[in-house]
Amino acid sequence: MGAVQYGTSKVFYKIVPHFDAQELRQYLHQVMAPFSKSGKEVVMVVDRSGIHRAHKLDATLEHYHSKFRFHFLPAHCGHHLNPIEGFWRVMKDAIGAGRCFANLHLFYQRTRQVLMTHQERPIYAFHW
Repeated sequence: MGAVQYGTSKVFYKIVPHFDAQELRQYLHQVMAPFSKSGKEVVMVVDRSGIHRAHKLDATLEHYHSKFRFHFLPAHCGHHLNPIEGFWRVMKDAIGAGRCFANLHLFYQRTRQVLMTHQERPIYAFHW
């Protein structure tokens, strides 16, 4: 899972075996760590997936009240409005779209390698 910061193209990511509300809660704390003292509101653009609307997130969202919020995209709007989707497209190409990995560990290694490379020199520059 990930989010791209507008203006800097910095990607905040977490590699998880499956995407669920508990993992998203932990990820939100990870994202908020560098921003919590900035005094600026963090807005995360998300689709209308059930995971983004899960009641298990209520306590976390309340914890960051006035510091963080989701901006829900309109239903059926396509991926072009979500800033992270362009990064995922480039990321898939960099990892090796259509490439087979011998096991999941090798896939995770390649994913981490590409993500770390992006943090040093962005493979994707977000422009709206």
